Formats: sequence, C-alpha cells, structure tokens
Amino acid sequence: MSENVVNLHKPIDPPTVDAAPTVLTVVPDVPAVRPVPLWVRSGRAVKQVATDERTKNTGRVIVRHGAYVVGGARIVARRTWDGRTGSRYERMMRAAEAAGNLEAAEEWEERLQRFRTARHHRRMDLLHSPVEAAKGLAVGTGMGIGVLVGLGVVMAISNGDVKDVVTPLSATIDFIALLIRIVQIVWGPALVIGPFLALLALWTVGSKQQSAPPWALPANVRSGEGEPITPSIVVKALRDLGVPALRNAIKEMGDAGASMLGPIRIAGCGIEVDVTLPSGVSTHEVQQRRRKLAENLTRHEHEVFITIPEAARTVRLWVADSGALDEPIGPSPLVTDETMTADYAKGKAPWGQDLRGDAAALSLYQRHLLITGLSNQGKTVALRSLALWVALDKSVQFLMGDLKGVGDWAMFDGLATTLIQGPTDEHVIQVTEMVEGAVEEMNRRLQAPPGTQFPALIVLVDEAQVAFMCPVKDEDKRPYGGSKSNSRYFMAVRKIHNQGRAVNVLMWQGTQDPTDQNLPKLVREGAHTRASLALGTESQARMALGDKAVDGGAAPNLLRPGLDQGTLVVASSGIDIPKGQSSITVRTHYIDDDAAEAITARAKALRDGVTTLHAIEPGEDRDPLADIATVVGDAARVRTKDVLARLATLNADAYGSWSFTDLKRVLDDAGPDIAYKSDGVMVVARDRLTRALANRDTDGSAFAA
Repeated sequence: MSENVVNLHKPIDPPTVDAAPTVLTVVPDVPAVRPVPLWVRSGRAVKQVATDERTKNTGRVIVRHGAYVVGGARIVARRTWDGRTGSRYERMMRAAEAAGNLEAAEEWEERLQRFRTARHHRRMDLLHSPVEAAKGLAVGTGMGIGVLVGLGVVMAISNGDVKDVVTPLSATIDFIALLIRIVQIVWGPALVIGPFLALLALWTVGSKQQSAPPWALPANVRSGEGEPITPSIVVKALRDLGVPALRNAIKEMGDAGASMLGPIRIAGCGIEVDVTLPSGVSTHEVQQRRRKLAENLTRHEHEVFITIPEAARTVRLWVADSGALDEPIGPSPLVTDETMTADYAKGKAPWGQDLRGDAAALSLYQRHLLITGLSNQGKTVALRSLALWVALDKSVQFLMGDLKGVGDWAMFDGLATTLIQGPTDEHVIQVTEMVEGAVEEMNRRLQAPPGTQFPALIVLVDEAQVAFMCPVKDEDKRPYGGSKSNSRYFMAVRKIHNQGRAVNVLMWQGTQDPTDQNLPKLVREGAHTRASLALGTESQARMALGDKAVDGGAAPNLLRPGLDQGTLVVASSGIDIPKGQSSITVRTHYIDDDAAEAITARAKALRDGVTTLHAIEPGEDRDPLADIATVVGDAARVRTKDVLARLATLNADAYGSWSFTDLKRVLDDAGPDIAYKSDGVMVVARDRLTRALANRDTDGSAFAA
C-alpha cells in the first residue's frame, strides 16, 4: 500500500471513499533564505577593495606624487618671494633679536637697507628703460642697415654687379624670416609640452625636499631607521614637537631654526647637540615630550636622552645610533687585567661605560652607596662589581648581609669578616646585629685620639628592603624593621650615615622597587652615591635619585625593564659627570659568578687570611682567647689593632669597648710573647696563640668579657 505525504501547511482535500489511507507527516517550518541585498554585497566589495594593500599603495603613490608637485610649487614660490623681496633679511633680523644678538640684528638691518636701495635704483631705471630701449633700437637698426648697405656696396664694386648692393640686406631679411618660421613651428608643441616640463620641475623640487605627508612616503623613507642626524632633522623634530611657541619661533627665524643648534658632535655610539630654545619655551616642555622627540628623530625613546646644561634655556640632546644601545659593552678590566689592584682612597672602580663610550669609573672613598631598581635588572651584579674592585685593596674590611641568600655573594666567604646569607626573619635579625656591631666599631673609632687612621670598613646589605619590611620585634618590643625611632635596623643605618664617613665606616645598600615603606626617606637621602636601574614610575625615580637629578633630566623610569639590564643612572660626586648635568647614565660591565670567584681569589691572596663568620651569636659569657684565635684565623700573624677591630665586629657588646690594654692582659695571662713587635708593629702570632690554647689548664678556664 502506498503512502501519501501531505504538508499540513497546505489545505487538504477531503478524502474520497475509494482513496487509500493518508499518512500525515509534519514538515518543520524552515524559514526561506533571503537573498543578500545588492547594496550590501556592493558595500562589502567596495570595503574589500578599499582595504586591500594594493589599493592603499596606489593611494599613497597618487597622494605622494601630487604632494610633490604642490610642495615644489610652494617651495619655488617661497624662494621667488624671498629673492624679490626683503623677507629673508627680515626673518634673519627677527631671529637675531630673539636670540638676543643685537650686533647680528643690526648687520641684517643694514643688509636689508642696501637691498631696498638697490631695488629702488632698479625700479627707477625701469621707468627710463623704454625710451632708452627705443633710442637704442633705432640707433642699432640704423647702424645695422648702414653696415649691411656698406657691405653690399663693397660686394657690388668687387663683382661689378649693382644688384649686390642689397644682397646682405636681403640675406638678413631671409634669415629673420627663417627664425620666425622656426618659432611658428615650435611654438605649438612648446605650448603643449611647456606645462608638463614645468610640472616636472616642480615635482623634482618637491621630491628632493620630501614634501609629501609622512604616511604617503615610501616605506624605506617613512621608517628612516638608522638615518644620520643632521641639523635640518633636529630642527624639524623640534618644530613638530607640539609646542606652539617653539613651532612659531622656528617659522619666523630666517635660517629656519638653524641658529638654535650648537655644533653636532660625535659622542660615543651617537651624537650630542645643544639646543638654545627661543624665548617663551621652557626646557621642561621639551623634556616631557621625550618620546615624541625620539619618534620625530626616527629613534626609539630609550635612544634619546635630554639633559639640562648650565646655559639658560638650553637642552642637551644625546641621540644614539639606531640599535647601538642594544649591543653589549666589553668585559670589565677586572676580568681582563689579572694584575689590577685597587686603591680605596685614591683610585676609582671601573664600572662600565657612559653613553658616549667613555670609561665610567666611580670613586668609593668615604661615600655611602645606594643602588636600587626593579627586580632582575642587574642590581646585585652592579653592586658586586664595586665590591670586587675595592676587595683588591687588602686594607678594606667587609661586613656583608645578603638577604636574598641564593649565593650571589658566596665568593666573599674567606674575604669578608662576616657574611650572612638568607631571606628569613632570623637572617634579618643577624644582619641587624651585624650593622649594630659596625655602629659600635664606629663609636670606638670616633673616640680614638685625633689623627688616628682607620682602614675602611664597608657594611654591605643586599636586598635591604627585606630588613626594612621585617615585622619581628625583640624582647624589648623594639621592631627590627620599619622607619620609626625605635626601629633597630633603620637607626643603625642612620647612625652610620650620620658619622661613619669620618672614620671610614661606610654603608652600602642594594634594594628593589623603592617606596617610603621599604626605603625610608632619611636612609636614601643619607647616601652620597645614588644609582638606579630601570624603575616603574617617575615618583620612584625621585625616591631613588632625588628631585634635583630627576629635574635635571635623570629618568631611570624610562629605561626598558628586561632590555636595559645593567644600565643605571648615577647621581654622585664620585663619578665624572658632564658640566652642568646632575646625573650620568652608565652601562655597567657584567661580571659573572665564575669571574667573580677568580677576582676574589686574587683578593684573598693579597691578605693574610680572614675567618668569615656566618652568624652573630648572642650571649654574655665569652672565651676571649678562643675568640682571638677565631679572628686571627689562618694568618701567620695579625696586627693587634686589626685583632681589636675584628673582635668588635665579632661581638660589639663583649669587645666593642676593648683597648690594647685589655687585649694584652688576656694574651699575657695565656702565655709569654704571644703578642710581640715585628718591624715596629705589635702583632699576634698564630702559632704561639695555638700552643697557649692547647696548653692552658684543662679546667676549661675562660675569661668573662
């Protein structure tokens, strides 16, 4: 039996008697697909064509060459106007007045007057020129006809033919007719070709001056990457900086702004030029548009530095060669010269290179140091390279605390008197007590007889923000961290900053991401040398370097995190800074861990041997003889004053007030001649001290300190 399928959306005829049974199947109501309107399809096609790269390139070509013609016409018109009028002299005179050069203004005014006088004479001559020209033409024509007739007479006499009298005159008339005929033939095509030649000339002038909009120029011209810096490029970059007063002043200058520029000097991997700004334009307006100025010079922002020299209304631009700052500098002299030694008092640490490619060296003599920056920018390496250099002066002593504790300072084990490494609160407590011990040593030195010379004692704390942020309090409820008057680490650092320099006790700190919480104002302002790697904001830059340096152009916040690693901005009297500037940018040498270990090995070879303490143990009962043996270490003999200094560092509470008399008392009780004179200097002999320890009574006698 067949089945009939019926659509319910259509009327159903009533079934007949003989009809077969009908099966009803519901067909879903599927909406009909409407055709896309023609205008929509046309719009899509137009959009596709309009956004196609070939269409864009075609549009750029049309606009570019049209702009060349228009720009060329404008340039030619300007040149013509300048040549026919005194506008050039007036612009130069106004530019000289704006620059305050009255002598030059008077000279240009005199030239303008001479030009006007000469122009007046030319115009007066034009009034009489028609009459003079007519007289000259009449006289010339008459003389010419006379000469031709005379020549014809000579020819007639020579040839015996009277017709030759008019032959020269007839030949001249025929020649003139030929010239007229030639002009008639050429004139028509010249009228057609002439405008095209004129347009071609205008196009040539415009193309040479690149008078088209930047977006319409060819890609290689539009990018301009690596383009050498010329005076015209600098002036154009300043004109387009978005400062109305600057733009208008440049337009009014007769030399198109060239008088603003000093000589362009080669400076390392770039150029340097001083720009004297016109009246009404402040240096701050140029400084705050550094990125736009760099883009106008076809450079990246980090390749342009703006500083303020001593001259008024002047900015100094340093523009790097394209990509030059991304190239690494050479190795440190500490690595390449294995014979190098250091002189803390008179020498300078080779730190890196400035932007001009000159060696940048830093004096560390009696200067507290602060280096800050974002994490992983090379702060520890920059700080460590200074410590590696000064370690080559065997008289310098170190107390070190590394509150990161990943081994960046492990090579100073056996070189530093104290080396504490670790990030915990317990390590902060140890570092705080170490710094407080240095304060006791400072106080002992301050109470010494006038004129006493002391070796440098450098107290170095890396990741100092961990100490400032530590919430732990001691048994007297005094916090180790913070910036209050009872904060132990803060107060110990402040005391060293206040008086340590006088007796060669110096505080070096490295810290991250400076804020008022992790780097208090009094601490950062107590550093004589302040350096900063890349930072996030200008406010952080001011915390790191101070307002004076930032107002003078220092901008560590504009360094590129991750890309400018090891590049820092330094404000210090210990480094050569160009005259009139308040800071200098230094690209530091990178010294890896292996090279650092080799340098410290050389430093250890210069010394008698140092026993490094890795913790400060509190306690009241001490064994002075054992402590003396500890600080003497492996050295054959150590001067008594060095033993006293090391004991004070070991435990300031126990030995901070000791004098030579106290030391001599303990040594004399232990045995004879442990301390003796060698070359006129009192020393402690290690072998005799060891025997005294071995032979002393077995009852474990010890001296209460």
